[in-house]
Amino acid sequence: MGRRVLVTGADTFWGGRTIQALEADAEIDVLVGLGTSAPAHTFERAEFVRADQTYSIVRRIVHATQVDTVLHTSMIVDSTQAPARTIHEVNVIGTMNLLAAAGAPDSPVRQVVVSSSSLVYGSTERDPATFTEETPRARPPRTVVERSLVEAESMVREFAEDNPSVLVATLRFANVLGSDIVTPISKNLSRPMCPSVFGFDPLVQFVEEDDAVRALEFVAKHRLAGTYNVAGDGRLPWSEVAAICGKRLLPLPPIRPSLAVAPLVHLGIFDFPPELEALLRYGRGMDTSRLVAAGFGYHCSSASAVQSFARSPHLRKGAGRRPAGYVDEHDVEQFFRHSQSVVRIPDG
Repeated sequence: MGRRVLVTGADTFWGGRTIQALEADAEIDVLVGLGTSAPAHTFERAEFVRADQTYSIVRRIVHATQVDTVLHTSMIVDSTQAPARTIHEVNVIGTMNLLAAAGAPDSPVRQVVVSSSSLVYGSTERDPATFTEETPRARPPRTVVERSLVEAESMVREFAEDNPSVLVATLRFANVLGSDIVTPISKNLSRPMCPSVFGFDPLVQFVEEDDAVRALEFVAKHRLAGTYNVAGDGRLPWSEVAAICGKRLLPLPPIRPSLAVAPLVHLGIFDFPPELEALLRYGRGMDTSRLVAAGFGYHCSSASAVQSFARSPHLRKGAGRRPAGYVDEHDVEQFFRHSQSVVRIPDG
């Protein structure tokens, strides 16, 4: 038998793109995507199953399909995507349910790969120039997204300690740019002007979207364990990023800039979530030597990721979660009854 893989967040950009990449892997026999709404991508051979946002059904899916590998790509890293309660339910409760399913006594899971974010490090004046995977936060998390990611990663570490027979990897991605993904940064860089904080020109780091998907695929294929930073080489001043994209900066007052920009956010002129405010003050850089030492090769540096984005037609609709209301071709119970991904265990 070949590998049997479950991808959470199949309705998100990351889950959808990861599934499309894995569909080309001949070593994978079964590929199942789990999401909370309509998939944003077209799948050729992966099966899609709809779940609630806490993934309460994941244990049944794992048991029925006997998947040996789980790629957990559903965590929300952008607070503009959902209210605080939903972010907590998806990132914390969803991860908790996934790990409970993977660690159950009868679980077939032997590998878990978690897609996280460099937001777990934060952005403060006390931070080092470069974060390694072991660098602690300088201050407790202040935003909903950061708190939920820190809590989710803590559960993942505990799971890895309690389940030594399961390979567990966590990937912390830098800010992502590309021709398809839409984030607050990419939306701001797609407008005539983009925000900055007066008196600050932070160094920022990016990873190109294809490299991000390749990193997930690489870690799963090579069965790596541990925590890995994922970012293109080098950092750029925020002013240079804007210049490459042909945009002017609108400096916001350094004291409570979110309050000053609130009317522009309400009008849709800017996107300015709290996690972006911290980044535009202090920046963030990550050491990526661990993943490179494992054999992964980036196609793009931070600068080339920005240049590639600047050349792309990036005035486009968001590629996040679609609104609820999608009706599956078959409901969950039909999946369990009829899907070829489900392992039939004969009675007796």
